[in-house]
Amino acid sequence: MKTIQRTFLAIVLAAATAAFGADGIAFITNIRGEISVDGNVRPALLSELTRGQKIVVGRESQAAVMYITSGKEYILRGPADYIVKDNEIVGSAAMPPVTRDTAWRTTNQVLAQVGQTSAASVRMRSIGKPKVAEPVLIYPTQGAIATLQPTFRWNADNAKTQGELMLLAVGQEKPVHKAKASGGAYKLPAKLLAPDTEYVWTLTVAGSEVGTGKFRTLAPEALTRLESRRPGEKADFSDRLLFTLMLQEMGAVQEARESWSRLAQERSDLPELAAFAK
Repeated sequence: MKTIQRTFLAIVLAAATAAFGADGIAFITNIRGEISVDGNVRPALLSELTRGQKIVVGRESQAAVMYITSGKEYILRGPADYIVKDNEIVGSAAMPPVTRDTAWRTTNQVLAQVGQTSAASVRMRSIGKPKVAEPVLIYPTQGAIATLQPTFRWNADNAKTQGELMLLAVGQEKPVHKAKASGGAYKLPAKLLAPDTEYVWTLTVAGSEVGTGKFRTLAPEALTRLESRRPGEKADFSDRLLFTLMLQEMGAVQEARESWSRLAQERSDLPELAAFAK
């Protein structure tokens, strides 16, 4: 069963990756129920749409489509047929689309990046790969982070075992911060990190270094933009999905993966979300 599911998901994501490279003008932000595009059933989440494509929404089904340039989102409910126009989606008079204006903006490039990464992840898992030991340090260990007060996380064999966490700015010898920590997590005190700076942190247990992680903070304008767009827990699904894309676009890859994972737990009917998290 798992092999069949992986094969199905690989096909879906391969189709989505091809669509991502088609210079689309809009993309799919939500799917529920029976949806087809130009006769192809079950389009992938985030797949791009081009002018003239026909979207068929089944009874008691729903899709959401957002235009890349304007950020305008169209909610399509069935049963009805819809046509993608240059700047809008039109449907039958009996079931016109519901629209909402948003401040979200994305690019064809980030959509393609997400699609290609997830498709490659599914292909690798379908052929299998040897198990490797999980790294000791979990977060932050790569790319950028979208906060100046992160919670450092690591794998702790014993929650009571105490280690020493040391944080340094790259190129400086004097530590930014040192602390005793246990339980696999430590929240950094406020006002220690500077924007647009690269850092290294190490974890030492019983005098032996068990792991080293490297990350960088985002520039001030990027941090401000992220905080202004960060959705609340009750925000629409597409708002949280678009915020995740923003994290991905800004290089906060670990936080983007964790956000994809939370969305995947919420929407088990969209298996590609789990692939985006890899």
